[in-house]
Amino acid sequence: MSDQSGSLEYPYQTAPAPGTSLEVASGVRWLRMPLPMSLDHINLYLIEDTDGWYIIDTGIRGQETQDLWLDIISNELGGKPVKRIICTHMHPDHTGQAGFLFNHCEVPLMMSHGEYYQARSMGNMMRDVGNWQMSAYYRLAGIEPAFLEQLRDMRSSFTPEAEDQPFPGSYMRLTDGDILDIGANQWQVMVGSGHSPEHVCLYAKDLRILIAGDQILPVITSNVSVHGTEPEANPMDNWLTSHERFKSLLPHDILVLPAHNLPFYGVQTRLQQLIDHHEDRMLILEEQCVEPQVAVDLLPYLFNRKLEGMTKIMALGECIAHLHCLIGRNRIERREEDGVYKYRAIDPTLVDRAKPNQHEPLDDAPGRV
Repeated sequence: MSDQSGSLEYPYQTAPAPGTSLEVASGVRWLRMPLPMSLDHINLYLIEDTDGWYIIDTGIRGQETQDLWLDIISNELGGKPVKRIICTHMHPDHTGQAGFLFNHCEVPLMMSHGEYYQARSMGNMMRDVGNWQMSAYYRLAGIEPAFLEQLRDMRSSFTPEAEDQPFPGSYMRLTDGDILDIGANQWQVMVGSGHSPEHVCLYAKDLRILIAGDQILPVITSNVSVHGTEPEANPMDNWLTSHERFKSLLPHDILVLPAHNLPFYGVQTRLQQLIDHHEDRMLILEEQCVEPQVAVDLLPYLFNRKLEGMTKIMALGECIAHLHCLIGRNRIERREEDGVYKYRAIDPTLVDRAKPNQHEPLDDAPGRV
């Protein structure tokens, strides 16, 4: 999305170098690991307890990240052991080293129920492209069979490698409202949804800090998609509802520690920006669906460059997420015609709400996180 973050405040202009950490509050340290994509980093965090450390998110799989973790454990923990591993959600840049750290440190993994079991099934996503339901999902969205054949041969960060350490076979469950006593502070578990099923954020009221994962990012917006594994889902409604709830619970002057970009102040402003962005995208789709449209044909109205491969699949998932939210609001209807779903605007108030040529600039591509 366009960078609307000028109204936010960034207390740190430089991230810690890989293999090092930076204290951002008493007992809270920020570290950064590389990612092999255009978004070239992920922020991870450490929380100090009296007798050890909590690791918050683990980075992507691979030897480079493992070696950086060994540096962190040897040089940044003051001789204290790792005590717990917390993964905010199931995506591979957050869970890729969970198996390695679980075995190397011999400590429990903590996650929400939905995220843990989604993480364990992640490796099946690409293998399932050929099943009848997945094929039907893409066919109804207007994807050509030849593209599906290409998709079956693609690899992504979701595809496990032979040398990966298995994802931990056990975990400790985190639920919304749980309180973790870590050191001198209490950390409240706040669960959001939309980007993933039960995304864990951690809020320390006394420290005035929120570890936000991908739930609240300062510059980009996280990917919110419908996938063929749950073709009738409505994650955008969950995403917007979560943001409204977080707005009602979080004070504006807390420091937000996101998984990408820089820590920032201005959470209320950012939450509203994210809500407004997706509301604007849904209005664009309504305007374009005055005449019935197939989902894949709507992508040029949301993204300003040609989309190929996995990027096209992610863009399609985002588009359908917006369409499903509009269906839930009774603003769009969906009918199957000629073997595809066609979407048509049905809300008579669209005439008064429409604002063609007055929308935010189109996104270059869908969010990769």
